[in-house]
Amino acid sequence: MATTIALPKAASFLIEQDYASYTSEQHAVWAELVRRRMPQLELHAAQEYLDGFDTLCLPYDRLPDLAAVSAKLERRTGWNTTPVSGFMPAPAFFEMLAARRFPTTTWLRGRGSLEYTPEPDIFHDVFGHVPMHAHPVFADFLAHYGQLCSRIQDEEILERIGRVFWYTVEFGLIRQGGQVKVYGSGLISSNGECSNVIHGGCEVHSFDLAEVLRTPVKVDEMHHLLFAIESFDEIYEAMHTLEARIDGGSRLDD
Repeated sequence: MATTIALPKAASFLIEQDYASYTSEQHAVWAELVRRRMPQLELHAAQEYLDGFDTLCLPYDRLPDLAAVSAKLERRTGWNTTPVSGFMPAPAFFEMLAARRFPTTTWLRGRGSLEYTPEPDIFHDVFGHVPMHAHPVFADFLAHYGQLCSRIQDEEILERIGRVFWYTVEFGLIRQGGQVKVYGSGLISSNGECSNVIHGGCEVHSFDLAEVLRTPVKVDEMHHLLFAIESFDEIYEAMHTLEARIDGGSRLDD
């Protein structure tokens, strides 16, 4: 059973997943989405993502029961997939990450939006994000990100740090076995974005914190530049570097 944690900023967004209300059509849509993505991911996803998918026993043929996923996840890294009503303001989002509670939407896109939905749904949140939360180093990195951001009030600094989140958690790449593999949820859950990387549609630079911090996020087009880490220790250490610079009053990209 999930440990009860006070989340005052996020409290009004917390809901229960009404699993029994999902229709057979919705379960079929989930199965179709998984069927479409897994062949590409089995070849091009980071091993840590694939291991996490198997460890959490995410279903191929039906929508996931978030309580069951959380029971496995909490035993491994202390994380929990927590149902929320939808988009959350930044302070509530950071509060949840700091507490190792991943805000997870419960609605699912329809058949008319199999390729893309502008708002994150349960497929993006669970299929795209949650397997990585089973990896201890990534799990610690993500919690540290939430802890750091939850105590920062400066919007400009938050926007800059948000670029680290974007180019890792959402669109992160890693070099494994001489190849570039995907682990960011925006790549995992999107055939178009993943194919763009695989087929050379964007440059891949080695992860460099200063370059990431000065690379603006563009949400309305395919990426032309992404960053590949060599190990997840890199992004874990990047958070400690950012924290030291902020606490020391230094420029973020010094």
